Amino acid sequence: MTDIYESIRRLFVPIHKEGYPFIAIAAVAALIIGLYVWEPLGWTLAIVALWICYFFRDPERVTPARDGLVVAPADGRVSMITTAVPPPETGLPAEPMARVSIFMNVFDCHVNRSPVTGTIRKIIYTPGLFLNAELDKASEDNERNALVIETGGAQIGVVQIAGLVARRIVGFAREGDTIGAGERFGLIRFGSRVDVYLPVTTQWLVGVGQLSIAGETVLADLNANEPPRHFRRN
Repeated sequence: MTDIYESIRRLFVPIHKEGYPFIAIAAVAALIIGLYVWEPLGWTLAIVALWICYFFRDPERVTPARDGLVVAPADGRVSMITTAVPPPETGLPAEPMARVSIFMNVFDCHVNRSPVTGTIRKIIYTPGLFLNAELDKASEDNERNALVIETGGAQIGVVQIAGLVARRIVGFAREGDTIGAGERFGLIRFGSRVDVYLPVTTQWLVGVGQLSIAGETVLADLNANEPPRHFRRN
């Protein structure tokens, strides 16, 4: 019986508590409208409630653990790999760093996880616009929340960027917290992007267009000295 229970339990992915109010509103609206207004609309809202459950899913992840490994902070697609100056509010040196951008569409899990083990030295929220998060200028113009994490004697930047649909960035961590790689530090509601800033000499282990899994996909190895990888579409 225990094996059967575990098999059934694994079919159901936990839902993050940030989604509870949205799920409740959609479910109550579906029930009331379905019973007293128009049944087809009630069923439509019921489907919306199920989608909200899916959006706020918070599955467990298995994070590779070794000094120097940098894991993906977000589920989604690697939309850009470049060098860029980090946002000024981070206090990081105003010089180019290696940057990877991961774009999350509205069907991706939006719980964000720390890319490294370290200490959070700074958290800075910056209000802004809600441009398409895939645009390069979104890193400067959009609403964002930046974290500076000290790890292995270096400081890296992690920036949550709101997008066209997103309207709120939710943070779980505080300045001074010690955080492990793969641990949850925040969530962005309804479509967005996360940027990671690493030393400019970093060799990426992922390519543009590749899908990432938060807390599991290894983006880079800060201790490696291997030549750059090349990627092809198949």
